[in-house]
Amino acid sequence: MALRQRPYLLLANSKRLCEDRVSSRMRHQKKTIKLGRTADHRRALLANQVCALIQHQRIKTTLAKAKAVRPLAERMVTLGKNGSIHARRRALAVLRQKNLVKKLFDDIAQRSAERNGGYTRIVKLGARKSDSARMAFIEWVDAEHIAEEKPKKEKKAKRKEPEAKPQQITPEAEQPPREEPKAEAPAPRQEEPTAPPAEEPKPKKRRWFGRKSDNS
Repeated sequence: MALRQRPYLLLANSKRLCEDRVSSRMRHQKKTIKLGRTADHRRALLANQVCALIQHQRIKTTLAKAKAVRPLAERMVTLGKNGSIHARRRALAVLRQKNLVKKLFDDIAQRSAERNGGYTRIVKLGARKSDSARMAFIEWVDAEHIAEEKPKKEKKAKRKEPEAKPQQITPEAEQPPREEPKAEAPAPRQEEPTAPPAEEPKPKKRRWFGRKSDNS
């Protein structure tokens, strides 16, 4: 007869078999983009990225971060479409910013009311120069016009030259001009005495500065 096995040995063997079965299973539907960070750091990073996306409507980041942000952002929009107080508290527990939660529920969720998913879009960009990391834009699908349009600068109106104001007519100008007395005829000019003829100039003697006089 085979010896009976003790109960604690049976439990140990069954536990070992269970562990072997679990370790041999594949990790289906358990994808987690870790981004080289701890769990707390990753949660804070993704929450900050979603807050920036709510505030600016479009952000530029690496492709890996954009793919990690997308599920959380769409989950927040789903809570916003629910609109209940419990949904607001759940969104506030993740985002930690009241003003952005209010904007999410009042603005972004209302724009996506007729959409059943796919609230965000990822646009791939080129590689970054510093480390060749692949970059991408992530933006709201229903906020394309807000993200792409830039506020136009108002052109300053050119200063118009001041128009010449019509001169006000004074009462003095309205009066008819007075008649001035006619000027008298000029008196005949008296003939001036003629001057005597000018004398002819005498020729000047030449001085020889280079020669010495004989007397010296």
